[in-house]
Amino acid sequence: MARAFLFVLDSVGIGGAPDAERFGDAGADTLGHIALACAEGRADRSGLRSGPLRLPVMGSLGLGEAAYLAAGDRPDIGAAVLAPSSFHGAAREISSGKDTPSGHWEIAGLPVRFDWGYFPETVPTFPPELTDMIVREAGLPGILGNCHASGTDIIERHGEEHIRTGKPICYTSADSVFQIAAHETHFGLEKLYDLCATVRRLVDPLNIGRVIARPFTGEDAAHFERTGNRRDYAVPPPEATLLDRLVERGSTVLGIGKIGDIFAHRGISRLRKAPDNMAMFDQALAAMDEAGDGDLVFANFVDFDMLYGHRRDVAGYAAALEAFDRRLPEALAKLREGDLLILTADHGCDPTWRGTDHTREQVPVIGLLPGHAGGSIGLRGSFADIGETAAEHLGLAAGPYGASFYKAMTADA
Repeated sequence: MARAFLFVLDSVGIGGAPDAERFGDAGADTLGHIALACAEGRADRSGLRSGPLRLPVMGSLGLGEAAYLAAGDRPDIGAAVLAPSSFHGAAREISSGKDTPSGHWEIAGLPVRFDWGYFPETVPTFPPELTDMIVREAGLPGILGNCHASGTDIIERHGEEHIRTGKPICYTSADSVFQIAAHETHFGLEKLYDLCATVRRLVDPLNIGRVIARPFTGEDAAHFERTGNRRDYAVPPPEATLLDRLVERGSTVLGIGKIGDIFAHRGISRLRKAPDNMAMFDQALAAMDEAGDGDLVFANFVDFDMLYGHRRDVAGYAAALEAFDRRLPEALAKLREGDLLILTADHGCDPTWRGTDHTREQVPVIGLLPGHAGGSIGLRGSFADIGETAAEHLGLAAGPYGASFYKAMTADA
């Protein structure tokens, strides 16, 4: 029995979602627009990067071909010869939202066919009765924010008043989320976590997907900085995912980054966290060494989304992609014959697009299956095909959603 490694490059969409117009995202293309900005010199930044986007390793796994399948255009990421045993394709999301839990659950074989609850784009955004319950049950002097906002902007705007008054900063976005920012020392990290647990219970009747603790440090607006102690309080998946099925069989699921939070810590055997993509890559490499036959390493690389997509930082996003690509050979070197490595994404977050929210896009499905032919897996009708492929590879019976493309890759090389 072999091993499986599933790396999610958070928000690295490749455009072309057939229902993008319903989400206001027709024309969004995260990878394509970043590559275009780089080619035109609009993503140059002194000391960070310059010139065309160059992703030779992901290119050799078929990233350019995947993007062409999705959007009908091949982004300029540099010429690459497809690596032996590599495979490539694109997948579209059938879940009803474009948020992180929906994307990850569908990748793990469970599409979200219900509608999440969302907060309106009004000020205040939270229902008064909800705010009153939070203040009363948590013993707070009140809350700040109470609006749709970027996390870094709202901390800069309200952080000093938060320190002075003890009122937590509460905000949301286009996702089904209630976010709470608070100072790690002045407010207290454990107090923030306790508050989020209370809010999680109070928003359950509203079907809100996540409550997120957003701790920060610093003493004034010029020096506030979010820390790596973020914690997500997510609704648990309503049915078994690939992770649950593996753990029930006795296999080990090693979660990297926020995977544990996304799945409400269900179906996770061991969890490794780190503050940024490169540290996360170190943890993923260590997990690859730790994984045995029949095990899954499931990693999320959040910086693409959190630091660059939502902040509409094209140069930063491009540099992060190039840094990830430079590290990728370290992971490829750890693959044994019969192992399966899949690189994919959970949604888009086009940094050239209007607003600061996720974008509805198709995602790449690229990777290696050493010892087999690989090739094109085409356009997949659901992210769940990814989970079903990993399930078949790891010897699990087929689940109720998705269609495995495993046999398409396992012809003799």
